[in-house]
Amino acid sequence: MGQGTELGRVRGLGSAKEGAHHWWRQRITAGSNLLLLVWFLISLTRLTGFDYDSVHAWIGSAWVAVPLILLVISVCWHARLGLQVLIEDYQENESRVVALVLIEFFLAVIAVTAIFSILRAALAGA
Repeated sequence: MGQGTELGRVRGLGSAKEGAHHWWRQRITAGSNLLLLVWFLISLTRLTGFDYDSVHAWIGSAWVAVPLILLVISVCWHARLGLQVLIEDYQENESRVVALVLIEFFLAVIAVTAIFSILRAALAGA
């Protein structure tokens, strides 16, 4: 490679400049998860009952449906980021790509199913 210094030999082989961005996304989704879960728990404790009609009427409010959808998106995105780091750190060879694709698909199915259920319950009374 040449007779340069150690720094010269590794120049250009440093970070891919993606680690900090990923790290910040994890922290932002963690913060939004915290805020939305606190809202969710407070909102649940204010319900008069937990029967089907009460919960259905509760979800039917736009003030509840929108934060619930945001909670689902935030939790699934946070899970995706965390599992991606876990798989990239501990999986090797082509099994890493397969695991990443499976995690993406699995979390997408969970998110779409949950959002569909919330929208169905919220718009059923409309």
